[in-house]
Amino acid sequence: MKVGLVGLPTVGKTTFFNLLTNAKVETSAFQSGKINANFSLARVPDERVDFLAEVYKPKKVTYAQIEVIDIPGLVSGASEGKGSGNQFLDNIRKVDCLVHIVRAFSDESILHPEGSIDVIRDIENIGMELLLADLQLVETRIERIDAGKKITKELTAEREVLQKLRESLENEIGLSDIELSEEEQRIIEHLDFLTVKPVIIVINVDEQQLAEGYESREKILNYCKEKNLPAFEVSAKAEAEISELDEQDRAVFMKELNIKESGIDLLARAIYEKLNLISFLTAGEDEVKAWTITRGTNAKAAAGKIHSDIERGFIRAEVINFKDFKECGNMVKARELGKLRLEGKEYIIQDGDIINFRFNG
Repeated sequence: MKVGLVGLPTVGKTTFFNLLTNAKVETSAFQSGKINANFSLARVPDERVDFLAEVYKPKKVTYAQIEVIDIPGLVSGASEGKGSGNQFLDNIRKVDCLVHIVRAFSDESILHPEGSIDVIRDIENIGMELLLADLQLVETRIERIDAGKKITKELTAEREVLQKLRESLENEIGLSDIELSEEEQRIIEHLDFLTVKPVIIVINVDEQQLAEGYESREKILNYCKEKNLPAFEVSAKAEAEISELDEQDRAVFMKELNIKESGIDLLARAIYEKLNLISFLTAGEDEVKAWTITRGTNAKAAAGKIHSDIERGFIRAEVINFKDFKECGNMVKARELGKLRLEGKEYIIQDGDIINFRFNG
């Protein structure tokens, strides 16, 4: 699964990219004309993995990961190919979820491309560029169908759906807000629309704003709630400082700023949830590992995440949920109390299931 960090220039995207992935990308690079995206993997923090690592003392600990793309700052007119617009849109089409970073902090040494700080305006500007890009895609596809020598029954059906989409987009309604039947969705699934992608808003604040709040805060959060946009207030500057501290100093600094949990950790988990992902766990002396699957995956398909041979030879899954395991403290006690159960291939994996797959090798 791929996540794209998007936003205007100078909002702190690359700093967030570095914090999520532990990369060391130069944060001023995009201001110097660089238009290539950065790619790296982000670890999804998981207290369950931490607990299992304490119990098993394994040689290796592996957390769930998501691929993060740091997309160069967007400029107005990107939907028309202005600036690095075409490349920006191409990069966005590759991702499954968008994290839109907007700037609430003021800093005279870092100019805002619009000349002032206005969070809602910036959210709407990015949203409008995505909407216009979708409208352009719809119109281009309709023109192509109309110009064809033979308009089949399938193309006629597609044109009807596209016309429905065009009307909504012209009224500034994104495609995620349009109700389509399963058949209509199937008809247009070959088209890669942008406004159907899930979006998370990250409001980049400074340390004072994090502790004391900021102008229009309530209005901004209410706006995000009305638009069904999950919103997080995170200080990239504070998070960068936290990441450099040892555990003891980190706890003191976070307490001073009234931060209960790292905003980066919260964001990583929110991305995971927004993508409808869950983790099942495997644990032993060699490795404790979180495996990423889509919610609703059955046991046999989950086994295939580990190895195709396990899926092919699947017999049973020996399962205990993490909460039950934690209460027992170890697998021996869990067996004694009858907490382990055997499940068949159609069993739907639950988030936090600890699994040992039995299979014909």
